[in-house]
Amino acid sequence: MKYVAACLISSVLGGLFVVWLIDPASRHQASAQDQFVPPSGPRLAPPADPRVPVASPPRRSGELLFNSEGLSPDEAIGVAVYDHVNKAVVNITTKSTNTILLMDVSSEGSGSGSVLDREGHILTNYHVIEDAQKIQVTLFDGQNYDARTVGADPNNDIAVIKIDAPREMLFPIQFGDSAEMKVGMRVFAIGNPFGLERTMTTGIISSLNRSLQVTANRSIKAIIQIDAAVNPGNSGGPLLNSHGRLIGMNTAIASRNGQSAGVGFAIPSSLIARVVPQLIAHGRVIRPEIGIQMVHPTEKGMLIARLTPDGPAARAGLRGPRMVKKTRGPLSWQTIDFSAADLIVAIDGETIKNADDFLTAIESKRPGDQVVLTVVREGREFKVPVVLGGGERASFRDRPDARLQSPTIGR
Repeated sequence: MKYVAACLISSVLGGLFVVWLIDPASRHQASAQDQFVPPSGPRLAPPADPRVPVASPPRRSGELLFNSEGLSPDEAIGVAVYDHVNKAVVNITTKSTNTILLMDVSSEGSGSGSVLDREGHILTNYHVIEDAQKIQVTLFDGQNYDARTVGADPNNDIAVIKIDAPREMLFPIQFGDSAEMKVGMRVFAIGNPFGLERTMTTGIISSLNRSLQVTANRSIKAIIQIDAAVNPGNSGGPLLNSHGRLIGMNTAIASRNGQSAGVGFAIPSSLIARVVPQLIAHGRVIRPEIGIQMVHPTEKGMLIARLTPDGPAARAGLRGPRMVKKTRGPLSWQTIDFSAADLIVAIDGETIKNADDFLTAIESKRPGDQVVLTVVREGREFKVPVVLGGGERASFRDRPDARLQSPTIGR
């Protein structure tokens, strides 16, 4: 009897072993408790039906993961961003005629832009359309439309133009928050380098809070530095995050030969979002006015050279230089005594080193806001609150001959 029982047990166990060898589902059931556990999730419970797999087996070392279309995760993101945004990017061409030595000389330029709304407003750089006598926009479908300038902000190199195109052919771009950017984040640039429409390049954010000089005495703060390839014709095109949202506008490159060297610059979306509504509504930026027409830079701060009569600064009690009458014998004349003028050393606690710092601090406010100036008068330092007025300029005027500098990109 013991021999018979042993034979029966051996037969049963042997049969189960054979089933385990030939039936993958049986093997899966036997190892259900040892299945792959995702790094960020809890262990998956065994399924009710042992023939239904509950988790993909772990990838082997060096094995790539592809989706159903055969794309890796990085490729899928790039494809999705392009598919989502490319219809919102336009090609801009400009024409102008200048008279040189009694001869009319025609010139052409090109750049990029982003559709802002279904009314036909297009975002681009000011230097793309500066001095242009004719502006033409090409949409994703190849249709061309004449454009007109709605408004421009040369100080920030931002402009808005408008076309009359069917609403169904306009695909507005979505804005992201540039304040959430971090160095190392992946970015995408779409534009028309060398006239090659809707070309996409990719890279990372190389640095933040750069300064980019745009006029003789003005620069844009908080500029984004990227290593994505941008070339002439990319100006005005969008800089996008991995969600396909605009976080900047490509505006310039650092290059010795005028072509991409891996150092590009973009205007942040936070600045664009603040300026564009004013350009559409008023055609210009209504900047706060402090009522200081001219300053003299010194090693210690900005010396007030001329105040606007009855302006915000004058009403707050700030002083400029005074005229002093001098005589010598029968002769008399007037001279300017700058020792009586106030020296501005800080605004809202931030040290002011030059005129650019001064303008940037004021233009970050709105008409009606209050700023606190730290001034030095006759050797004593004290604070003066000033309520800003409204005007076209924040304070003293830019030099009349100051023009936008864009030697390496765009037109």
